[in-house]
Amino acid sequence: MARRSKLVAGNWKMHGSTAQNQGLLNAVISRTVELKEVGIAVSVPYPYLAQAQSVLANTHVSWGAQNVSQHEKGAYTGEVSAAMLVDFGCRYVIVGHSERRALYGEDSHTVALKFRAAQAAGLIPILCVGETLDQRDAGITEQVVAEQLDTVVELTGVSALAKAVLAYEPVWAIGTGKTATPQQAQDVHAFIRRRIAANDSVVAGELQVLYGGSVKASNAAELFGMPDIDGGLIGGASLVADEFVAICDAAKN
Repeated sequence: MARRSKLVAGNWKMHGSTAQNQGLLNAVISRTVELKEVGIAVSVPYPYLAQAQSVLANTHVSWGAQNVSQHEKGAYTGEVSAAMLVDFGCRYVIVGHSERRALYGEDSHTVALKFRAAQAAGLIPILCVGETLDQRDAGITEQVVAEQLDTVVELTGVSALAKAVLAYEPVWAIGTGKTATPQQAQDVHAFIRRRIAANDSVVAGELQVLYGGSVKASNAAELFGMPDIDGGLIGGASLVADEFVAICDAAKN
């Protein structure tokens, strides 16, 4: 089995202020400096990318954005291009987060276009896939996840996943306090890896697949201990230094 390193990526969503961010980022830098084998990143709101770049440059913590336009440039008022994110030193960008799909109508094709645009600019997309509670109850979790994944692979080719990160986020466990059990999460992660392995076993074996959905300091170690879970995409807990640092610490074992 491929030896994959762990990644813990914070998603601040629409939270933060310059004063709050400074304290949070400084705490994360100083308190995770020993975690050499764990990748650590934060995805911050667009207005704070300059601050993240200033505070995190030349540290072990990477930064990125929560969304990106599928367009390279042009008359798209309010949009932000991948090249602009690169200009602010971003390493990662989240694409296809369930909130973007549900609240802003992003379908799998649009997500695939954003994934491609991010990679074309040299960013590492964190591609989110996952099912709603209704879909899980209907027994179609694998169908839903497969469609979201296959649409990207059809557009970019499976080899593009070698320069990407996946995040499985059961929509019913985001911000609800509910968490998939470690075994429920592992089952879907294993399915994702099998699905990719059907096209390319090397890419599948090396791909980091994160779990996102109410990860906390109290459940992180058990989740990260599963064979196909390579870290977490962390929402609310990434805004609290103690919690986020503890989650990063749980990824080291």
